Amino acid sequence: MKKSLAILAIASALILTGCSQSNEAASVGDFKISQTELQASIDAVLAERSSVDTTQMQLETGEDLNRGQLRFKILMHTFDEIALELKIEPTSAEIENKRAQIIDSVGGETQLPVNLVNAAIAQKDFDTYVKALVISDKIGAALVDSGVAEEEVGNQLGQLLSAKAAELKVVINPRYGFWDTEIGDVVAANVTGDAVAPSAE
Repeated sequence: MKKSLAILAIASALILTGCSQSNEAASVGDFKISQTELQASIDAVLAERSSVDTTQMQLETGEDLNRGQLRFKILMHTFDEIALELKIEPTSAEIENKRAQIIDSVGGETQLPVNLVNAAIAQKDFDTYVKALVISDKIGAALVDSGVAEEEVGNQLGQLLSAKAAELKVVINPRYGFWDTEIGDVVAANVTGDAVAPSAE
């Protein structure tokens, strides 16, 4: 699970700027991520934490959680756009097989909720995550077939994500922070105003 998450943790490659649309949490080209949609994932993550033992977990909270969930949604859509461009169409069987592999790797269905909580992935977003992994695997295999060394696949994938994000012109609402080019992440902005407020834990 951790290895899979590492592949998708290349969100720092995304180019994020201010967003003037107050109803939007972010946009990825013409694709809009509403604050309602974002809040639903935040609330789900928080609710699911109550059903597992989180005492040994380092979990995001508050604005960090907000930004993490927004980053996740932006990255998932960027993978979809890359798949469309490269004519990659994950089949239902491939997605189910990948899902089964992940579940097996974490110790079965009973352990999946714990691992999703630890990874800050809402159960309702799990299938989207699995689909992105299938796309990532297919891109990685194509890169290897083209002569890219396996140890370079991660870097190449990161460059591909970065280029696609720049092409799509990813934009975030400034209430969630701003893009810091020095550290390569979304960081809190020193502005007055409430971000999407997660439910109390």
